[in-house]
Amino acid sequence: MIAFDLNCGNGHPFEGWFPSAADFDTQKSSGMLVCPLCADVHVHKALSVPNVPRKGNQRAMLPPAVVVPQADVTGPTPAAAEGPSPALVELVQKLARAQTEMLDNSQWVGGNFAETARAIHYGEEPDRLIHGETSTGEAKALADEGIGVAPLLFPVVPPSAKN
Repeated sequence: MIAFDLNCGNGHPFEGWFPSAADFDTQKSSGMLVCPLCADVHVHKALSVPNVPRKGNQRAMLPPAVVVPQADVTGPTPAAAEGPSPALVELVQKLARAQTEMLDNSQWVGGNFAETARAIHYGEEPDRLIHGETSTGEAKALADEGIGVAPLLFPVVPPSAKN
């Protein structure tokens, strides 16, 4: 996973985690990146310091992949200078736990998500929870067909990419 420092068109800084730089570009061009503070879709990379890990087994574990707003360094309000409120942190943690529980009870179908979702919807495959990858356009087409789909709130590492 790669962490990028990001800014929206309104100047809000935040951090995003992506499987690769190409994945960032794909999500940006698809309009999938949104500022968590103001919902602006004009998101771009900010200047950032590269992360140089320790060598070998001395590297620390990375935190879970979530997008967390950072304090606005250009002119913080008193609330922003203190960081996210404890209620916001608790909400994000609850959402992350709920997604993890859902994924534990769901089947990864990878790039076959749209086809599998249609097959389940039309009774060609057994009813079950699934998760996988699809394009924004294909997700919209599924929703237009009345097939219940929703994007995951937090990034997911495909089973094939796990160590």
